[in-house]
Amino acid sequence: MTIIKNQLSLYVFVSVLFVVGVIFGALMVNALTLEQQQDLAQDVNQYVKLMNGGISSGVADSFWERFFFHGKWLLLLWLLGITVVGIPGVLALNFLKGALVGFSVGTLINQYAWKGVLFSLVSVAPQNIIAVPAMVIISAAALSFSLYVIKNRLLGQKGELAPQLANFTSTAVLMLFLFAGAALFEAYVSPALISWVSPLLSPDNATI
Repeated sequence: MTIIKNQLSLYVFVSVLFVVGVIFGALMVNALTLEQQQDLAQDVNQYVKLMNGGISSGVADSFWERFFFHGKWLLLLWLLGITVVGIPGVLALNFLKGALVGFSVGTLINQYAWKGVLFSLVSVAPQNIIAVPAMVIISAAALSFSLYVIKNRLLGQKGELAPQLANFTSTAVLMLFLFAGAALFEAYVSPALISWVSPLLSPDNATI
């Protein structure tokens, strides 16, 4: 029961940190200067025009690009977990991930108001429904392993390290499959959803 309680506490802590990052990222949009917001608006409008024109990279290339992107995050979290001193890095990555999501959603809402909410639901939210829980799980596993090493090695207590490392690594492998699912969604499903919604958006509807 203690182990389960500790794991649950880590899940809650990492999740709260991610949410704080989302809020911070969303608020950062309002902190931009008017010129920066206008430049960002032009980039978003250009992307919308490309989607309206049906211009996009091949789905296979898109899948591998997103898969390797998620894989790099996963590998970095695994490495930070086994180094023990990487605990602050694990926390920072979760905050950064939340900030990126919050900034993306905040930018779309700032640009297109309520239509930005709709665009966020099809462009940002779907794959993150898979990717974010996977990141929370591997982050909690990384923190759990690091704390175990600190307790059973650095503080003089004895405990078998190999089984814990195997459990941590197996969790990472399982999360890799979830990240692959997120990449598949981004490559095959998201473009269709975005193409369906993007005609509703136009530079004339921008709020800045």
